Amino acid sequence: MTQEPVFDVAVVGGGPAGATAAHDLARRGRSVALIDKAGRIKPCGGAIPPRLIRDFNVPDRLLKARVTSARMISPKGVAVDMPIKGGFVGMVDRCEFDEWLRERAAASGAVRVTGDYESIARDEAGVAQLRYRVKGEAEPRTLRARLVIGADGALSQVGRQEVPGADKTRFVFAYHEVVATPPAGDPDRCEIHYRGALSPDFYAWIFPHGDTMSVGSGSANKGFSLKTSVRELRDVTGLAATATMRREGAPIPLKPLKRWDNGRDVVLAGDAAGVVAPASGEGIYYAMLGGRLAADAADDCLRTGDARALATARKRFMKAHGRVFFILGIMQYFWYRNDRLREAFVSMCKDPDVQRLTWEAYMNKELVRRDPMAHVRIFFKDLAHLLRLASP
Repeated sequence: MTQEPVFDVAVVGGGPAGATAAHDLARRGRSVALIDKAGRIKPCGGAIPPRLIRDFNVPDRLLKARVTSARMISPKGVAVDMPIKGGFVGMVDRCEFDEWLRERAAASGAVRVTGDYESIARDEAGVAQLRYRVKGEAEPRTLRARLVIGADGALSQVGRQEVPGADKTRFVFAYHEVVATPPAGDPDRCEIHYRGALSPDFYAWIFPHGDTMSVGSGSANKGFSLKTSVRELRDVTGLAATATMRREGAPIPLKPLKRWDNGRDVVLAGDAAGVVAPASGEGIYYAMLGGRLAADAADDCLRTGDARALATARKRFMKAHGRVFFILGIMQYFWYRNDRLREAFVSMCKDPDVQRLTWEAYMNKELVRRDPMAHVRIFFKDLAHLLRLASP
């Protein structure tokens, strides 16, 4: 009987994190299996910053739009435009974008496996044996690997089975409808709606994707109807009659897990590790970076035989972006609590310092350290709004 081959790494989940990890490892000559279920598309606005395009060599043809302005709409209907001077936000269709990432991983040497992951066991030699099911087959299949990268989403089964604390994360639940772009639609502007009726603790959005648009909403309140919210948003924005291409919903984690590895042979990446930015809900860049760092950690572990290398994925990520996640978490806690604060938050977006620093930080994925007086001015403006010393 011929024994199954042992892969260096099995990557569970073929979204941006998993596909990036598989691509990076395969390019280094590691044998990689990329396990992904068929037909899964995450509800996502599809925004990617220029730094992602540069760091991960994303071709221009995948960009469905280049957003050069964001319109922030307050609970009272006040619209504040935030132009992006000297830059843009790229918009991708996750259906096309994710498949391109998986195909790139395969072109680099990763073996694509279609199936639903079930569990991990270990043989006498300690090699991981992954059980997964292929649609239409009565019995599960197995796949052997020295290491496992769990990139199987917010409700990661790999994480819940293997990493302590992975089952205790909090979520925002997101739902969107992809609709046809009307003739009068603005292809270069996204809209973000801060109104409690559309989301009591997050926001609703309209993001352009060329011929289509993502119309969605998110909330951590399980009793809040996201479908009703999106229907109302479409009604008030004149999109009720536009054709609906598809509907998608999923939980989105907004806080990195305290631990990403099991200290042995598993490390998490992407939504499975909780790396979606609070306040904004942005996740594609952080997922792909997390996948790259997980690949680095796995490669170091295979090279040295030291499982402690797996912990470096989280350490490196938090060193680079932990402060940003902390600040965005505070912003969400203070400004999204009620419509009065949301009104003040949108009003602050009129400020040129806020606009400039926001877009510079977003496009480059780092805090803007120069011009300290701009930060001081924003701090005192924040304080005035919180203490009701300034009117919205």
